[in-house]
Amino acid sequence: MRLPSTQALRALEAFARHGTVWQAAAELNITRSAVSHQLRFLEQDLGFALLERAGKGVALTPQGKRYAADVRRALTVLADAAVQYVDRGVLRGALTVSSTPGFASFWLCSHVAEFKRLYPDVSLRIVTPQRLDDVETPGVDVFIAYGDGEWPRHSVELISAVDFMPVCSPILLNQLGGLTEPVDMFRAVLLHLDGLGDWLNWFAAAGIVGPRIDRGVVFSDMNLVLAAAISGQGIAIGDNFVCRHLLDMGRLVRPFDLAVRSARAYYFVTEREREGNPAIQAFAGWLKSRVAQTTPVLHR
Repeated sequence: MRLPSTQALRALEAFARHGTVWQAAAELNITRSAVSHQLRFLEQDLGFALLERAGKGVALTPQGKRYAADVRRALTVLADAAVQYVDRGVLRGALTVSSTPGFASFWLCSHVAEFKRLYPDVSLRIVTPQRLDDVETPGVDVFIAYGDGEWPRHSVELISAVDFMPVCSPILLNQLGGLTEPVDMFRAVLLHLDGLGDWLNWFAAAGIVGPRIDRGVVFSDMNLVLAAAISGQGIAIGDNFVCRHLLDMGRLVRPFDLAVRSARAYYFVTEREREGNPAIQAFAGWLKSRVAQTTPVLHR
């Protein structure tokens, strides 16, 4: 079988990411009919169906989805190979980084200008995932993920372990008249990220068994949790990365010194075949260096 055209493969990859012909056409700067023709020609070359009817439009068949994923990896490898032969005196390229919302807002955004000063010709885009452990989003080069470190088929490197501790506004702490014992925190609203596990683990470490913590407020995003904490709406569980800058500025305080090590951690995750990409290597090196300089030592 002859090798399909690169243009047709790019049309398939763009369609797989966007899910619509018009968005793929807009990205590739060609007409919708051109994208449709490329996909039909590709089906003829391959000898199997890539598309199927879906309502008034079309969607990828299961086989088409698998083939599109392989095409994306192949195009990425080709692009990375080209970058490695560019003049090493000036690092160029485009890098999309997916980071958990808390890490992105309260750590990465406080340091990212340094990376741009070091590598001004690297185009950097930062996005946040819906799941903290997501490492599969198409179009992303690097993932700063929070999880157990088990991501098969990926290169995984520990950024840092995570220590959890209660944090709150100094104004709220004054309104409460201070907190003497951990159980005193039930005088305030407890703020949660998704589930209740982090608070349960901290109270267990503090020797408080079976507390009723389900009467607090649950948020879907760490930015919302901390916004409520900063506004004096309650006490949150924060971590040593997300809360470091807020603690240094005095916008949050720690009512107790006890910190609990999380079973999960922050990891630097990439596809294995992309480890040699110079822009990824540069970002990884910068990130590890900056993290080493800014990671606080907590009492536990």
